[in-house]
Amino acid sequence: MPRRFTARTIRTFAFLLAAVLLSSCDRPSDANIPGPAQGEVVVYCSVDQDFAKGILAGFEKQTGVRVLARYDEEARKTTGLVQRLRAEKAHPAADVFWSGEIFQTIRLAEEGILRPYQGEAVKGWPPQFADPDGRWFAFALRMRVIAWDTRRVKADEVPQRLEDLLGARWKGRLVMARPQFGTTRGDVASWFAHYGPSRAKEVLRGLAANGVRLVQGNSTAVRTVARGEADVCFTDTDDVYVAQRNGWPIAMMPLDQGGEGALAIPNTAGLVAGGPSPAAGEKLLAYLLSEGVERALAGSDSRNTPIRARLAAEFPANALGKALKVDYAKVAAQMPAAMDAVREIFP
Repeated sequence: MPRRFTARTIRTFAFLLAAVLLSSCDRPSDANIPGPAQGEVVVYCSVDQDFAKGILAGFEKQTGVRVLARYDEEARKTTGLVQRLRAEKAHPAADVFWSGEIFQTIRLAEEGILRPYQGEAVKGWPPQFADPDGRWFAFALRMRVIAWDTRRVKADEVPQRLEDLLGARWKGRLVMARPQFGTTRGDVASWFAHYGPSRAKEVLRGLAANGVRLVQGNSTAVRTVARGEADVCFTDTDDVYVAQRNGWPIAMMPLDQGGEGALAIPNTAGLVAGGPSPAAGEKLLAYLLSEGVERALAGSDSRNTPIRARLAAEFPANALGKALKVDYAKVAAQMPAAMDAVREIFP
Protein backbone atom coordinates (compact mmCIF):
# COMPACT_ATOMS: atom_id res chain seq x y z
CA MET A 1 0.00 0.00 0.00
CA PRO A 2 1.53 3.40 -0.94
CA ARG A 3 2.80 5.40 1.96
CA ARG A 4 0.68 8.46 2.83
CA PHE A 5 2.80 11.42 3.73
CA THR A 6 1.69 13.76 6.47
CA ALA A 7 1.22 17.46 5.85
CA ARG A 8 4.16 18.18 8.16
CA THR A 9 6.45 15.87 6.18
CA ILE A 10 5.47 17.52 2.91
CA ARG A 11 5.92 21.01 4.31
CA THR A 12 9.29 20.23 5.82
CA PHE A 13 10.61 18.75 2.57
CA ALA A 14 9.30 21.67 0.54
CA PHE A 15 10.97 24.27 2.65
CA LEU A 16 14.28 22.54 3.01
CA LEU A 17 14.29 22.66 -0.78
CA ALA A 18 13.24 26.31 -0.70
CA ALA A 19 16.16 27.15 1.56
CA VAL A 20 18.60 25.71 -0.97
CA LEU A 21 16.98 27.49 -3.90
CA LEU A 22 16.84 30.83 -2.17
CA SER A 23 20.48 30.66 -1.16
CA SER A 24 21.64 30.04 -4.73
CA CYS A 25 19.91 30.52 -8.05
CA ASP A 26 16.82 32.39 -6.83
CA ARG A 27 18.45 34.80 -4.44
CA PRO A 28 17.40 38.45 -4.41
CA SER A 29 19.85 40.95 -5.88
CA ASP A 30 22.58 42.29 -3.63
CA ALA A 31 21.29 45.79 -4.27
CA ASN A 32 18.24 44.98 -2.16
CA ILE A 33 20.25 43.73 0.83
CA PRO A 34 22.36 46.49 2.43
CA GLY A 35 25.82 46.11 3.88
CA PRO A 36 28.05 43.23 4.97
CA ALA A 37 26.45 40.36 6.87
CA GLN A 38 27.21 40.02 10.54
CA GLY A 39 25.47 39.53 13.89
CA GLU A 40 21.98 38.23 14.45
CA VAL A 41 18.38 39.28 14.02
CA VAL A 42 15.21 38.46 15.97
CA VAL A 43 11.98 37.86 14.05
CA TYR A 44 8.53 37.31 15.50
CA CYS A 45 6.72 35.17 12.94
CA SER A 46 3.05 34.15 12.81
CA VAL A 47 3.45 32.34 9.48
CA ASP A 48 3.27 28.55 9.87
CA GLN A 49 6.67 27.40 11.10
CA ASP A 50 6.87 24.63 8.51
CA PHE A 51 6.65 27.28 5.78
CA ALA A 52 8.76 29.99 7.41
CA LYS A 53 11.79 28.04 8.61
CA GLY A 54 13.08 27.26 5.13
CA ILE A 55 12.84 30.92 4.14
CA LEU A 56 14.74 32.00 7.24
CA ALA A 57 17.34 29.25 6.77
CA GLY A 58 17.93 30.56 3.25
CA PHE A 59 18.51 34.05 4.64
CA GLU A 60 21.04 32.72 7.15
CA LYS A 61 22.93 30.84 4.46
CA GLN A 62 23.02 33.78 2.08
CA THR A 63 23.94 36.52 4.56
CA GLY A 64 25.64 34.81 7.50
CA VAL A 65 23.25 36.60 9.86
CA ARG A 66 21.87 34.30 12.53
CA VAL A 67 18.06 34.33 12.79
CA LEU A 68 16.40 33.92 16.18
CA ALA A 69 12.75 33.19 15.42
CA ARG A 70 9.79 33.11 17.75
CA TYR A 71 6.62 31.54 16.35
CA ASP A 72 2.96 31.69 17.36
CA GLU A 73 1.04 28.60 18.45
CA GLU A 74 -1.82 27.52 16.18
CA ALA A 75 -4.55 28.22 18.73
CA ARG A 76 -3.48 31.86 19.17
CA LYS A 77 -2.16 32.48 15.66
CA THR A 78 -0.85 36.06 15.25
CA THR A 79 -2.63 37.35 18.36
CA GLY A 80 -0.08 35.98 20.82
CA LEU A 81 2.87 37.68 19.13
CA VAL A 82 0.92 40.90 18.68
CA GLN A 83 0.29 41.04 22.41
CA ARG A 84 3.96 40.30 23.07
CA LEU A 85 5.04 43.15 20.80
CA ARG A 86 2.70 45.49 22.64
CA ALA A 87 4.01 44.37 26.02
CA GLU A 88 7.60 44.91 24.86
CA LYS A 89 7.02 48.29 23.21
CA ALA A 90 9.24 50.18 25.65
CA HIS A 91 12.05 47.61 25.34
CA PRO A 92 11.60 45.63 22.10
CA ALA A 93 13.20 42.20 21.80
CA ALA A 94 12.32 41.73 18.11
CA ASP A 95 13.69 43.42 15.00
CA VAL A 96 11.15 42.19 12.43
CA PHE A 97 7.51 41.14 12.51
CA TRP A 98 6.48 38.71 9.74
CA SER A 99 2.78 37.93 9.78
CA GLY A 100 0.51 35.66 7.80
CA GLU A 101 -2.18 38.36 7.84
CA ILE A 102 -2.43 42.14 7.54
CA PHE A 103 -4.99 43.60 9.92
CA GLN A 104 -3.11 43.25 13.18
CA THR A 105 0.03 44.49 11.41
CA ILE A 106 -1.83 47.68 10.49
CA ARG A 107 -2.90 48.16 14.09
CA LEU A 108 0.67 47.66 15.34
CA ALA A 109 1.87 50.33 12.92
CA GLU A 110 -0.81 52.74 14.12
CA GLU A 111 0.30 52.12 17.71
CA GLY A 112 3.89 53.12 16.90
CA ILE A 113 5.29 49.61 17.31
CA LEU A 114 6.53 49.39 13.72
CA ARG A 115 8.92 51.89 12.11
CA PRO A 116 9.27 53.12 8.50
CA TYR A 117 11.52 51.46 5.94
CA GLN A 118 12.44 53.13 2.64
CA GLY A 119 15.16 50.88 1.22
CA GLU A 120 15.71 49.90 -2.40
CA ALA A 121 13.76 46.68 -1.87
CA VAL A 122 10.45 48.57 -1.71
CA LYS A 123 10.94 51.16 -4.45
CA GLY A 124 7.79 51.09 -6.59
CA TRP A 125 5.92 48.76 -4.22
CA PRO A 126 2.19 48.61 -5.16
CA PRO A 127 0.44 51.21 -2.96
CA GLN A 128 -2.49 48.91 -2.14
CA PHE A 129 0.03 46.55 -0.54
CA ALA A 130 2.05 49.09 1.44
CA ASP A 131 1.58 51.41 4.38
CA PRO A 132 1.74 55.03 3.16
CA ASP A 133 4.45 55.68 5.76
CA GLY A 134 6.43 52.53 4.94
CA ARG A 135 5.79 50.79 8.25
CA TRP A 136 4.60 47.53 6.64
CA PHE A 137 4.57 45.86 3.24
CA ALA A 138 2.28 43.10 1.97
CA PHE A 139 3.05 40.17 -0.34
CA ALA A 140 2.16 36.51 -1.06
CA LEU A 141 -1.64 36.28 -0.95
CA ARG A 142 -3.99 33.61 0.34
CA MET A 143 -7.79 33.64 0.16
CA ARG A 144 -10.57 32.82 2.58
CA VAL A 145 -12.53 29.82 1.34
CA ILE A 146 -15.39 27.45 2.08
CA ALA A 147 -14.04 23.88 2.21
CA TRP A 148 -16.14 20.73 2.25
CA ASP A 149 -15.99 16.94 2.47
CA THR A 150 -16.54 15.67 -1.07
CA ARG A 151 -17.98 12.41 0.32
CA ARG A 152 -20.68 14.11 2.38
CA VAL A 153 -21.61 17.25 0.42
CA LYS A 154 -23.35 16.69 -2.91
CA ALA A 155 -22.26 18.73 -5.92
CA ASP A 156 -25.65 20.43 -6.20
CA GLU A 157 -25.66 21.55 -2.54
CA VAL A 158 -22.19 23.12 -2.34
CA PRO A 159 -22.61 26.56 -0.69
CA GLN A 160 -21.81 29.40 -3.07
CA ARG A 161 -21.69 32.31 -0.61
CA LEU A 162 -21.26 33.03 3.08
CA GLU A 163 -25.00 33.67 3.36
CA ASP A 164 -25.81 30.17 2.12
CA LEU A 165 -24.39 28.68 5.30
CA LEU A 166 -27.03 30.42 7.38
CA GLY A 167 -29.69 28.08 5.96
CA ALA A 168 -31.26 25.24 7.91
CA ARG A 169 -29.63 22.52 5.79
CA TRP A 170 -26.24 23.39 7.35
CA LYS A 171 -27.36 23.22 10.96
CA GLY A 172 -24.81 21.20 12.92
CA ARG A 173 -22.61 20.66 9.82
CA LEU A 174 -20.25 23.66 10.00
CA VAL A 175 -16.93 24.24 11.78
CA MET A 176 -14.63 27.28 11.93
CA ALA A 177 -11.55 28.48 13.78
CA ARG A 178 -12.16 30.62 16.83
CA PRO A 179 -12.83 34.09 15.43
CA GLN A 180 -10.66 35.83 18.03
CA PHE A 181 -7.48 34.64 16.31
CA GLY A 182 -5.59 34.45 13.03
CA THR A 183 -7.13 35.06 9.62
CA THR A 184 -10.60 34.19 10.91
CA ARG A 185 -10.38 37.31 13.08
CA GLY A 186 -9.61 39.44 10.04
CA ASP A 187 -12.28 37.74 7.96
CA VAL A 188 -14.98 38.48 10.54
CA ALA A 189 -13.81 42.11 10.71
CA SER A 190 -14.15 42.26 6.92
CA TRP A 191 -17.82 41.31 7.28
CA PHE A 192 -18.29 44.40 9.44
CA ALA A 193 -16.55 46.57 6.84
CA HIS A 194 -18.40 45.03 3.89
CA TYR A 195 -21.94 44.43 5.20
CA GLY A 196 -21.99 47.00 8.00
CA PRO A 197 -22.11 46.15 11.73
CA SER A 198 -25.83 45.35 11.89
CA ARG A 199 -25.81 42.79 9.06
CA ALA A 200 -22.46 41.36 10.18
CA LYS A 201 -23.90 40.66 13.62
CA GLU A 202 -26.86 38.92 11.96
CA VAL A 203 -24.40 36.67 10.13
CA LEU A 204 -22.61 35.80 13.37
CA ARG A 205 -25.90 35.10 15.13
CA GLY A 206 -27.01 32.95 12.20
CA LEU A 207 -23.84 30.89 12.42
CA ALA A 208 -24.31 30.50 16.17
CA ALA A 209 -27.95 29.47 15.68
CA ASN A 210 -26.80 26.87 13.17
CA GLY A 211 -24.54 25.36 15.81
CA VAL A 212 -21.21 26.26 14.23
CA ARG A 213 -18.42 24.41 16.03
CA LEU A 214 -15.38 26.49 17.04
CA VAL A 215 -11.94 24.84 16.97
CA GLN A 216 -8.30 25.80 17.50
CA GLY A 217 -7.20 27.11 14.11
CA ASN A 218 -7.88 26.76 10.39
CA SER A 219 -5.89 23.57 9.93
CA THR A 220 -7.87 21.95 12.75
CA ALA A 221 -11.10 22.99 11.02
CA VAL A 222 -9.97 21.23 7.83
CA ARG A 223 -8.94 18.10 9.74
CA THR A 224 -12.31 18.05 11.48
CA VAL A 225 -14.04 17.98 8.08
CA ALA A 226 -11.63 15.36 6.71
CA ARG A 227 -12.38 13.09 9.70
CA GLY A 228 -16.11 13.31 8.94
CA GLU A 229 -16.87 15.21 12.15
CA ALA A 230 -18.27 18.16 10.15
CA ASP A 231 -19.17 18.67 6.51
CA VAL A 232 -18.10 22.26 5.81
CA CYS A 233 -15.60 24.74 7.23
CA PHE A 234 -14.22 28.24 6.76
CA THR A 235 -10.46 28.25 6.23
CA ASP A 236 -7.62 29.54 4.02
CA THR A 237 -6.43 28.24 0.67
CA ASP A 238 -3.11 26.99 2.03
CA ASP A 239 -4.78 24.68 4.55
CA VAL A 240 -6.85 23.11 1.77
CA TYR A 241 -3.82 22.67 -0.50
CA VAL A 242 -2.05 20.79 2.30
CA ALA A 243 -5.11 18.60 2.84
CA GLN A 244 -5.36 17.79 -0.86
CA ARG A 245 -1.67 16.96 -1.09
CA ASN A 246 -2.26 14.60 1.81
CA GLY A 247 -5.00 12.79 -0.09
CA TRP A 248 -7.90 14.05 2.02
CA PRO A 249 -11.34 14.36 0.33
CA ILE A 250 -11.49 18.16 0.58
CA ALA A 251 -12.60 20.68 -2.07
CA MET A 252 -12.95 24.45 -1.79
CA MET A 253 -14.36 27.60 -3.31
CA PRO A 254 -13.95 31.28 -2.35
CA LEU A 255 -15.82 32.42 0.78
CA ASP A 256 -17.86 34.90 -1.24
CA GLN A 257 -19.45 37.81 0.62
CA GLY A 258 -22.79 38.60 -0.96
CA GLY A 259 -21.60 37.99 -4.51
CA GLU A 260 -18.83 40.61 -4.21
CA GLY A 261 -15.92 38.22 -3.82
CA ALA A 262 -13.84 36.64 -1.06
CA LEU A 263 -11.24 38.22 1.19
CA ALA A 264 -7.64 37.94 -0.07
CA ILE A 265 -5.18 38.07 2.82
CA PRO A 266 -1.49 38.85 2.25
CA ASN A 267 1.58 38.17 4.30
CA THR A 268 2.99 41.35 5.83
CA ALA A 269 6.37 42.30 7.21
CA GLY A 270 7.67 45.35 9.01
CA LEU A 271 10.47 46.61 11.22
CA VAL A 272 9.98 46.82 14.98
CA ALA A 273 10.68 50.31 16.28
CA GLY A 274 13.66 50.29 18.64
CA GLY A 275 14.62 46.70 17.84
CA PRO A 276 18.06 45.58 19.09
CA SER A 277 19.64 45.02 15.64
CA PRO A 278 18.23 47.62 13.24
CA ALA A 279 20.69 47.03 10.39
CA ALA A 280 20.18 43.27 10.46
CA GLY A 281 16.45 43.86 10.69
CA GLU A 282 16.49 45.90 7.49
CA LYS A 283 18.51 43.19 5.81
CA LEU A 284 15.96 40.53 6.76
CA LEU A 285 13.00 42.71 5.75
CA ALA A 286 14.52 43.31 2.30
CA TYR A 287 14.98 39.56 1.94
CA LEU A 288 11.41 38.73 2.93
CA LEU A 289 10.11 41.23 0.37
CA SER A 290 12.29 39.84 -2.44
CA GLU A 291 11.02 38.12 -5.54
CA GLY A 292 12.87 34.98 -4.49
CA VAL A 293 10.85 34.63 -1.29
CA GLU A 294 7.55 35.24 -3.06
CA ARG A 295 8.48 32.64 -5.67
CA ALA A 296 9.39 30.14 -2.92
CA LEU A 297 6.05 30.67 -1.18
CA ALA A 298 4.20 30.32 -4.49
CA GLY A 299 6.00 27.06 -5.24
CA SER A 300 5.56 25.66 -1.76
CA ASP A 301 2.71 23.59 -0.36
CA SER A 302 1.17 26.89 0.76
CA ARG A 303 0.84 28.03 -2.89
CA ASN A 304 0.58 31.73 -2.09
CA THR A 305 -0.31 34.00 -5.00
CA PRO A 306 2.42 36.59 -5.72
CA ILE A 307 1.50 40.28 -5.86
CA ARG A 308 4.02 40.69 -8.69
CA ALA A 309 1.93 40.19 -11.84
CA ARG A 310 4.82 38.74 -13.86
CA LEU A 311 5.61 36.26 -11.11
CA ALA A 312 1.93 35.37 -10.60
CA ALA A 313 1.76 34.44 -14.29
CA GLU A 314 4.35 31.71 -13.60
CA PHE A 315 1.92 30.05 -11.16
CA PRO A 316 -1.50 30.00 -12.90
CA ALA A 317 -2.71 27.14 -10.68
CA ASN A 318 -2.38 29.49 -7.67
CA ALA A 319 -4.72 32.12 -9.11
CA LEU A 320 -7.32 33.30 -6.64
CA GLY A 321 -11.01 33.53 -7.37
CA LYS A 322 -12.89 36.80 -7.36
CA ALA A 323 -11.32 38.96 -4.67
CA LEU A 324 -13.38 41.30 -2.51
CA LYS A 325 -12.53 44.95 -3.14
CA VAL A 326 -11.38 45.97 0.27
CA ASP A 327 -9.57 48.76 2.08
CA TYR A 328 -7.40 46.82 4.52
CA ALA A 329 -7.09 49.78 6.88
CA LYS A 330 -10.88 50.10 7.12
CA VAL A 331 -11.16 46.41 7.95
CA ALA A 332 -8.52 46.80 10.66
CA ALA A 333 -10.51 49.71 12.09
CA GLN A 334 -13.57 47.44 12.39
CA MET A 335 -11.71 44.80 14.38
CA PRO A 336 -12.56 46.08 17.89
CA ALA A 337 -16.30 46.21 17.09
CA ALA A 338 -16.13 42.79 15.45
CA MET A 339 -14.42 41.25 18.48
CA ASP A 340 -16.95 42.83 20.84
CA ALA A 341 -19.70 41.15 18.83
CA VAL A 342 -17.85 37.82 18.84
CA ARG A 343 -17.53 37.91 22.63
CA GLU A 344 -21.24 38.70 22.92
CA ILE A 345 -22.45 36.01 20.50
CA PHE A 346 -19.88 33.29 21.28
CA PRO A 347 -19.27 33.76 25.05
